Amino acid sequence: MDTSITDHLLTTTRAVRLKLDLDRPVEDSVITECLRIAVQAPTPGNTQPWRWLVVRDQQRRNELGALFREVGDAYMKGAIERMGEAATHGAGARAVRSGQHLIDVIERVPVLVVPCLLGRPPEGNAAQSVYYGGIFPAVWNFQLALRSRGLGSTLTSYHLEREAQAAAILGIPPEVTQVGLLPIAYTTATDFRPGARTPVEEITYFDAWGAASPE
Repeated sequence: MDTSITDHLLTTTRAVRLKLDLDRPVEDSVITECLRIAVQAPTPGNTQPWRWLVVRDQQRRNELGALFREVGDAYMKGAIERMGEAATHGAGARAVRSGQHLIDVIERVPVLVVPCLLGRPPEGNAAQSVYYGGIFPAVWNFQLALRSRGLGSTLTSYHLEREAQAAAILGIPPEVTQVGLLPIAYTTATDFRPGARTPVEEITYFDAWGAASPE
């Protein structure tokens, strides 16, 4: 295995919002191909509890977009107030611009994918860890497969504040849980780079909380 290729894929798969090509169609075959890769992810007890709803119909995208925008606009307003001056320059301004752009154009994104889990979330941290752990590795597999084919995505959650309304739009049964929404399109750029991150040495402990590496 050529680790230079896998490492590049893993470190440059970004949350793409501003650089989604809203005018280029996305082929059904590409989505299906990427989902075949997605479901090779590990799943608790090999139960494979995932379901994937691919939304291409413009009317449904319009209706989902309205829910997304209602929640997203309110969130962004609050976030800007909390950030204060930081929202007007540097990384803060870039984050605000990127987030608001997606909210503004969400229904124009060619494909929206809603990952779902059978059942409803259980009580308790341990049980919820198993429950959501049954799909998020597959979601990341899906995003990596998209990236390797020139498509971008980002895992969003605004519409979950209106989950019942979204379920009605999409015909999702009440016993099925939506876990996010992925806007998907080809990207208008390919020069994605690793993001700025806290050095791993500062956030990794060995054997006990707060204990640094012995090396």
